[in-house]
Amino acid sequence: MKMAMAGLYKRVLPSPPAVDFASSDGKQLFIEAIQNGTMEGFYRLISYFQTQSEPAYCGLASLAMVLNALAIDPGRKWKGPWRWFDESMLDCCEPLEKVKEKGISFGKLVCLAHCAGAKVEAFRTNQSTLDDFRNFIVRCSTSDDCHVISSYHRATFKQTGTGHFSPIGGYHAERDMALILDVARFKYPPHWVPVTLLWEAMDNVDEATGQHRGFMLISRPHRDPGLLYTLSCKHESWVKVAKYLMDDVPNLVKSDDVKDVHKVLSVVFSSLPSNFEEFIKWLAEVRRREDGGQNLSQEEKGRLSLKEEVLKQVQETSLFKHVVTFLSSVNSCCRNALALSRESNLPDIAATVCCQGAELLDGKFGSPKRYCCRETCVTSLKANGDKPITFVSGTVVNGSSEQGVDVLVPSYLKKLNCCGSSPTSCIGIYPAGNDVLTALLLALPPETWGGIKDEKLLSEMYSLVSTKNLPILLQEEVLHLRRQLHLLKKCQENKVDEDLGAPLC
Repeated sequence: MKMAMAGLYKRVLPSPPAVDFASSDGKQLFIEAIQNGTMEGFYRLISYFQTQSEPAYCGLASLAMVLNALAIDPGRKWKGPWRWFDESMLDCCEPLEKVKEKGISFGKLVCLAHCAGAKVEAFRTNQSTLDDFRNFIVRCSTSDDCHVISSYHRATFKQTGTGHFSPIGGYHAERDMALILDVARFKYPPHWVPVTLLWEAMDNVDEATGQHRGFMLISRPHRDPGLLYTLSCKHESWVKVAKYLMDDVPNLVKSDDVKDVHKVLSVVFSSLPSNFEEFIKWLAEVRRREDGGQNLSQEEKGRLSLKEEVLKQVQETSLFKHVVTFLSSVNSCCRNALALSRESNLPDIAATVCCQGAELLDGKFGSPKRYCCRETCVTSLKANGDKPITFVSGTVVNGSSEQGVDVLVPSYLKKLNCCGSSPTSCIGIYPAGNDVLTALLLALPPETWGGIKDEKLLSEMYSLVSTKNLPILLQEEVLHLRRQLHLLKKCQENKVDEDLGAPLC
């Protein structure tokens, strides 16, 4: 008896023009390319080769594969204790539900790569040449420190479907062919195609954006950015906040009343949109208590040390001193800034972070199920002569289940006047609103302050927010935030596909 079966099981790869990677000809191309040294990038890519989990997730799958191949740390958990890039985590520039329905544009995939912490060079075919494209393929095929993702139209290869993304896995110089590691593995296997034909497939206008397709070169920055601070678009209010910071603030500081730094801060903070505190966050490190007990790995110690150094450098800036003075003197007119600045009660912060951490560890971030932290305990651990490390331990309850969660908190000791007393070592200077707001002000584009009419004040503001004299670690942190802000603003304006130039620094 016959049984009806719905759907499709793969497609037959049209050959020519493509050559199946597993065919005898494909194997020969592979062997010859290895011998010629143009398959060096292949090994890392194939180690992380994945199939897109949704029919429209080709861009997300390609990017996740490349980010993992480059060993870029996402800085947040995927599942269990593991930090790992997954398609579900690539939602910075476009909601996943929208990508699932319509796919993602070339420009927004570039935006995602930037937000994920990669170094990106992107080119549309009308901004580049076939020779440039070939040179980039050769560059990434002869090393493992960069990878190329191509955006092309399948019809050129006589394949079914329309626009598609996939990484380039290697190059055969004599036959001028590139290996496409097709992430739609349920449909077509990896295959070799002539580079000239691939260029033709990319030299195609995407009807959704009216822009040419192209390619992007993705590499690892010398240091993972976003060590301590990041911008978040999880809450829908990010659109309003990004517009306020990029459009409204430059106009507000043009007021004739702006005569000193205190007034500059007043006009910036007095009109902050609601839910502003959801926009910029400090990054905490969470783990299940049973994963580490009271012992820290060298990796954890290293990351915590870098976070502490960034915090120290922020709080040693002149701008930070102005922010602290301002926030200690204002009234409820700056309630949104005050709400953020008063997030300095560590147990309260930790209770929230422990709940978020439990959600992340359970793979249920944003779940409607209620997680609550029953208790928190702040402790200081010192072992083997190391400096003290601040732990916040919490017991998170979800229904009838509970789990222990630890938060590793960056902090440092600073000589200052505590509560009017004489100078002393104040323990527990944790990330709070004062330094978060300082980091955000530093991240605003320099032209934000160009409309200040008082020349002396303008010069002072430029000096306070200049990144040139910042320590390298803080400078990179600030520039990463600035890139994030620039990209989010472009996404908010739906202009990310119009200009692929490097984000403002």
